[in-house]
Amino acid sequence: MPDSPQTPALTRSNILVGMAITAVVLFVVAQLWLYVGNFAMVPTTWQWQHLLIGLGVGGLITLLSKLVYMAWPGYREAANVYLEMVLKPLELPDMIWLGLLPGFSEEILFRGVALPGLGMSILAVIVSSIVFGALHMISLKQWQYTVWAMTIGLILGFTTYFTGNLLPAIVAHVLTNSSSGVIWKLSQPKQTDRQT
Repeated sequence: MPDSPQTPALTRSNILVGMAITAVVLFVVAQLWLYVGNFAMVPTTWQWQHLLIGLGVGGLITLLSKLVYMAWPGYREAANVYLEMVLKPLELPDMIWLGLLPGFSEEILFRGVALPGLGMSILAVIVSSIVFGALHMISLKQWQYTVWAMTIGLILGFTTYFTGNLLPAIVAHVLTNSSSGVIWKLSQPKQTDRQT
């Protein structure tokens, strides 16, 4: 075992497989919770106005994330650790998977199942957001990133709570992850060596 306390760098394959496995695990947990709890998840209904709400919320979260990044040095440092670890090994087309896999699986579990499973209340939104934020914790040193993830969880949770539809939160999450990933990748210097 090396003496360095640093974790070895993740590869593109590590990240993509990790996202896929996490998506499957979250989906299985959601299905088990539905089965054991015997309740219906929040429906995902195609409605143009809810699609537009999702796009608006996704754009708002992306903009707020940028503003928080610029204004809060502690968050900027924590976000850089996370983004460096997760996004650096990925290629630009991988941002599609960065949006779709977490966007669907996390919304199904944390908004689609957790909200009705916890009573479809404001308290349910708060509790699910805390757990959602904790899922994004890298370490206690990067607590600012966790706090921001909880805040995003609240935004997505209240969007679902007030629309009664999971579609806006899914659209917002997919848009936020993909667009934030693309913005970050395009702002980085070109890499000459790639790990797969």
